[in-house]
Amino acid sequence: MKMARKKSTKRSRSENGADSGRAARPFWSGTLTFGLVSVPVDLYPGNRNNRASLRMLGPKGELLSRRYFSEKTGRDLDDDQMIRGYEIEKGKFVVVTDEELERLAPEQSRDIDLRRFVPLEDIPPLYFDRSYFLAPSEGSEKAYQLLSRTMVKEKLAGVATFVMRGKQYLVAIFPENEILRAETMRFPDEIRSPKEVGLPEEKKVPAATVKKFERLIAKHSDKKLDLKELKDEQTQKLLKLVEKKRKQHKDVVEVEVPAEERGQVIDLMAALKKSLAGKRKAA
Repeated sequence: MKMARKKSTKRSRSENGADSGRAARPFWSGTLTFGLVSVPVDLYPGNRNNRASLRMLGPKGELLSRRYFSEKTGRDLDDDQMIRGYEIEKGKFVVVTDEELERLAPEQSRDIDLRRFVPLEDIPPLYFDRSYFLAPSEGSEKAYQLLSRTMVKEKLAGVATFVMRGKQYLVAIFPENEILRAETMRFPDEIRSPKEVGLPEEKKVPAATVKKFERLIAKHSDKKLDLKELKDEQTQKLLKLVEKKRKQHKDVVEVEVPAEERGQVIDLMAALKKSLAGKRKAA
């Protein structure tokens, strides 16, 4: 029997969100569908990880990589020597094969099945998992903008499902400045309740205490959020340290960088707006 091989923990940067903007091209394309309406769209990651990441190096400055090894023998294992197992109790697993996983996989589709529209405020942010942008494919700009403007006017969000890399996702679709934004969503059984984390039940608070807190909060409130205040101070400090040591030629080592990690990082949001602007002129 062919056992399911355990995949490497190395994921491409486009999959885990880090530096996913290396190329101005979508990593998934399909069709947004509801009723008799079909809008071809491209999917872009809505965020990238700009935090300063540190790589592990060996004593001579060489790059290190993680590998699986047997806890029993200590030997490194190749992919074809590994199988997947679901732990049903401590130390006891049910093995799942490649063939079984393929049979369980959802049917491959290029459709984002927009099942219903709901009021924007009805989707709790607690359910949001990862952000994406939906951009119109060539020739679908008018239908895309019509859908977006109608959703803005009616203050609606869409709830849809789609399949990507063999997995089905639940997704909420929001209109924002004539652009459709998508948020993959967690399922209800993935959300903890306040009771599960030990939060106290609501208690009656004296009116005078409530007024005191209202005044305190009002004193520290602004009419608008200044995004310039959202700074990653720890990363900035780390980058200043790195730059200082670079200029001093202190602790600088040179390693061979894998070809797949080379490239230029670009602003996907800027590229998307530029693309839309160009398509409007051509229309």
